[in-house]
Amino acid sequence: MAKQPKKPAKATSKPTKTPKVRSDVNTLAARIVAEATGEAPKTPDPDAGKDPAAVSLGRKGGLKGGKARAAKMTKKEKTAAAKKAAAVRWGKV
Repeated sequence: MAKQPKKPAKATSKPTKTPKVRSDVNTLAARIVAEATGEAPKTPDPDAGKDPAAVSLGRKGGLKGGKARAAKMTKKEKTAAAKKAAAVRWGKV
């Protein structure tokens, strides 16, 4: 009887997300040239139509949210949150 090869070890890390589908390089180049020469409309701004004040407030809240939440938590609450995050990260839920 011949020995069977060993199975590879299971990956312990989380699988990565699927990469975004990118357009063809030639298509992208043609669009850039068309926009630069005025033959095609400009690519729309992702923040167009949004209230600038609301955008800045949302960003401000996002920047300080985690620190403010951590400052309000007790040591036991922080430990519980860290254990839960580690369990989810390593798939032990």
